[in-house]
Amino acid sequence: MTRVYYKITTITDFGPFTEKLVLPVGKEVQADAVRPECFNVYVERKDETGNILMLPKSWSERDKLEESKGYCLVTAAYPSDLEGNRLERGIYITLELKYGPRYPLTASIAPIQFMNRYVLCDYRITQIADILTDSGKLSGMVFELCAGNSTKQAYGFLHGISSYEEPLKYGYYVPQTGGGKRPLIIWLHGAGEGGQDPTIAYTGNKVVNLASEDIQAKFGGAYILVPQTPTFWMDNGSGQYTRTGQSRYVKALKALIDEFIAKNEAAIDTKRIYIGGCSNGGFMTMRMIIDYPDFFAAAWPVCEALYDEVISDADIEAIKHMPIWFTHARNDDVVKPEETAVPTYQRLIRAGAADVHFSLFDKVVDIRGAFTEEGEEPFEYHGHFSWIYALNDDCRLDYDGQPVKVNDREVSLMDWLALQSKS
Repeated sequence: MTRVYYKITTITDFGPFTEKLVLPVGKEVQADAVRPECFNVYVERKDETGNILMLPKSWSERDKLEESKGYCLVTAAYPSDLEGNRLERGIYITLELKYGPRYPLTASIAPIQFMNRYVLCDYRITQIADILTDSGKLSGMVFELCAGNSTKQAYGFLHGISSYEEPLKYGYYVPQTGGGKRPLIIWLHGAGEGGQDPTIAYTGNKVVNLASEDIQAKFGGAYILVPQTPTFWMDNGSGQYTRTGQSRYVKALKALIDEFIAKNEAAIDTKRIYIGGCSNGGFMTMRMIIDYPDFFAAAWPVCEALYDEVISDADIEAIKHMPIWFTHARNDDVVKPEETAVPTYQRLIRAGAADVHFSLFDKVVDIRGAFTEEGEEPFEYHGHFSWIYALNDDCRLDYDGQPVKVNDREVSLMDWLALQSKS
């Protein structure tokens, strides 16, 4: 008999992971009868042809490949409902798995040819200890077929595609609160989230947090638009990463934004259009505000990759009026801040920019404790991952280390962004 299981995915600062496996066991089980030691969980992560993936050992050890397979650590086991909610008695058993950057076997995506892709995570859950129930003993159960997957923070993101001659796919979120015209927040993904699956563009990093209750409340409800490039934003037509500062997608992206606004013209406040993005998307954020300096109300580029050497003095003059909040980490060795954001910020300040800020962190650490083991120092991410601070709304200090203030009130990045409006 082939038994099925259900997956519950969570979107984290490090992308999507399998957080729980829900097992239909057919008999009512009591909480005190179930332990993590009752099961082992083996997984093989496979490509679309069914082959086990050879993947980097970690993000910082990308040259060390190994087969992506093995046993996952079960941290908790308990009776539940089908959604994985803990019960005292139930006909489902939920297994909680250890997940995060130290436990890549539970990751739902993988870097394949330098692009993140959702992969087949083929779990096999084996019962290795008996479980007593009122109606008899459960033993030897094996669950091998995934019957469904749910993502906890999906927030009802929808998908679309533009009608421009070079169409771009996109994900979007319609606000569930507020009334009247609402602002539009645009997020441009990094290099790893390009392709033909818009889900990657808003789950590869925790972009879904922009649709969370806390952040939506700051804006009185906001539309979220997450365009996806088939390749990468820095593609100038050569298909290579260059320092030219040009992108083949400028017109296509602007056409997508215009089309999305036109489809929602009764609900989007065109005086409150905010554009941001990380790395490649930070590059494209800068590219768009330089090419369309009067269109956006504010910009929030993160670890942006538009080299300062290709930004002219005329470009600086054109955007110095725009509210901009940069985010970067000093130890970023992928996009070095001293070649990009730092000199550009300094030039804007010298040009008289009145509302430009810069949260420059020494490094990127797990200040929220998501992946920090008990008794340890906060987990440290790769220095390129400063989008974690921005998407969690943890940017509060300016370039001088002092809090950013508006009307003598300290504000976070999202507080500040929600206040911006074109005159």
